[in-house]
Amino acid sequence: MSEADEAVSRALGLVQESFIAASGPGGQNVNKVATAVQLRVDVFALRLQPQVFARLKSAAGSRMTAGGEIVLTARRFRTQEANRADARERLEGLIRGAFEAPATRAKSRLNRVGKEARIRAKKSRGTVKANRGKVEW
Repeated sequence: MSEADEAVSRALGLVQESFIAASGPGGQNVNKVATAVQLRVDVFALRLQPQVFARLKSAAGSRMTAGGEIVLTARRFRTQEANRADARERLEGLIRGAFEAPATRAKSRLNRVGKEARIRAKKSRGTVKANRGKVEW
């Protein structure tokens, strides 16, 4: 089992769910049934590595509280179960995404000919700009 799988299973075990009234269209169903789901997960309890935690924190953005909880609200569907599954999938996606390290950027190397061409282009552009302005007759 990979580290991401372990973190996801730990997170799904620590999830606290609460059902709230959804907003928007839906007729009488919206007024009667609390179909929206709010998930809360304590990120510190997941015991993530510092770099994974930093990526998760940036990916979560405003969904992460100052106390280290990720709060996800799902209200896309009309049923509690569908919203619950949607919220859990989104949480899983966030955590798995945090375990994927970004690709390192390879520094580009420019040869002498490329540097000279760039300087020539800059000089010609500078000449065009210098020649703008009032025309002296």
